[in-house]
Amino acid sequence: MGEIATYLSDAGTRAALLDMLLDHVYLSLVPLAASVLLAIVLGLLCHRFRRLNAVLVGLSNVVYTIPSLALFAIIPAVIGTQVLDPLNVILALTVYTTALLVRPVAEALDAVPAHVTAAATAMGFRPLRRFLTVELPLSVPVLAAGVRVGSVSNISLVSVGALIGTGGLGTLFTDGFRQRYLAPIAIGIVLTLVLALVVDLLLVLLRDRLTPWVKAGTP
Repeated sequence: MGEIATYLSDAGTRAALLDMLLDHVYLSLVPLAASVLLAIVLGLLCHRFRRLNAVLVGLSNVVYTIPSLALFAIIPAVIGTQVLDPLNVILALTVYTTALLVRPVAEALDAVPAHVTAAATAMGFRPLRRFLTVELPLSVPVLAAGVRVGSVSNISLVSVGALIGTGGLGTLFTDGFRQRYLAPIAIGIVLTLVLALVVDLLLVLLRDRLTPWVKAGTP
């Protein structure tokens, strides 16, 4: 504890920690938001076209097995960015999280009761309106579970980016190991855990706000 207190006593260090934390939030939540949108589109395709389901789900499983560090290194060569460009981490995590969410989105849409969609169709709802106002809202509870897993995965994987020079709080780990100094490693672990818990809590609150009927129907 003495090492940690000494480490935090410097105002410049505290300012640097705040910058790292904000970078970590940006690098983890931007890909999460982008991947949710992409996964909804791909999940809808899986739901609508059964032959495409196996292809997209299988491809997403393959993509998710690619080592994150390898993907961080491959993306600059593919799109022509600099190795230290944060865009590499954002794109890599978007790919990972989209791959993680495709199956849950498809399963969430499949779980919507057929009689509900049939009733919406009978009322004159066109496919897009039916999807946005009936199917997607009803799939939120299942979708939210996948997004929560994706958020924790992203917050964890951002730290790996520190190995190539971008990684938010992951910089604390690389600096600590290089200097054989425990304080930044311990602080990095604590801040990462706290960030994951806060984001998870916010996602739960958002899910509850979007699905008030679920809580109302609970005995």
